[in-house]
Order: sequence, then structure tokens, then C-alpha cells
Amino acid sequence: MDWTKQLIRYIIVMLLQVLLFNQLQLWGACHPYIYVLCLLMMPITLSHSASMLIGAIVGLIMDVFCNSLGVHMAACILLMFIRPYLIGLIVNDKDRLNEQISLRAIGMEALIKYVVILVLIHHLTVFMLAAWSWQHFGFVLLETLVSSMITISIIIGYNALKYK
Repeated sequence: MDWTKQLIRYIIVMLLQVLLFNQLQLWGACHPYIYVLCLLMMPITLSHSASMLIGAIVGLIMDVFCNSLGVHMAACILLMFIRPYLIGLIVNDKDRLNEQISLRAIGMEALIKYVVILVLIHHLTVFMLAAWSWQHFGFVLLETLVSSMITISIIIGYNALKYK
């Protein structure tokens, strides 16, 4: 993928996150974080250290706009640390030649597994670090599940629309 297209997608998704999705606090337990789309759809061939650096920058930008003191940065770094190992487990060698994660490149089943696992890890990390207590673990799980369902639906829907 062309880096200018990738950068434009990052800017659009981050603006949507900051201007629209951060304002949606549905039912007090739903906080969709669609910005992870940028991290999930990065090229497979990007080095591990470069992808972790990009994850840190994206997380830092979100922390600035969410006033969250490093919560998003930590979650994004964890997501980008786990990502190549998950790709190795889910995406077969032939599909990895496509250099990108997309519906067309890896298929619906692999894409759903990939997105679900990484979004759940990211969201659980964000909400656990934000709560900073085991007292509210039930609510953290509810927040994680509801927010993840919305985020996953948006990411899968985006991929389905993009490649239909």
C-alpha cells in the first residue's frame, strides 16, 4: 500500500475517533475505539520495532485527546507487540505474501479471528488500566465486550465495504 494513502487513512480515522466516536458514550459502557483500525491494517512486512513505534505514537495521540495518561499508548504498544505473533498463527504463508491484512488478502474467517482477538486485548487493556482496580472488574468486562462488539462490527464492515 502506498504510504500517502496509509497516512491519509490514519488522519481520517483519527479525526473520526476524536471528533465523533470519543463523543459517543453510549449507555455509559460503550466506548468504540475505531482508531485501532489503523494499527490492525498496517502492512505485514513492516518491522516489529517500527510497528511498535507507530503504535506508541498513535496511542500517545489518543492519550492527548482523551486525557488518559498513557492508557491508550500502553494498550497500543501491547497490541503491536502481539500482532506479528497472531499473524503468524492465523495467516498462512501464502496469504502473507500479500503484505497487508484485508478481507481480500486473508479471507473473512482469518480476518474475523485477527480483529476479534486484537480488539479484545486492546479494549481490555484500556479499560483495566483506566479502572486501575479489581473492584470494578465486572463493569470493565461489560465495557470491554460492548465496546469491542461495536468496534469489531465497524472494522469488519469497513473491510467488507472496501473490498466488495
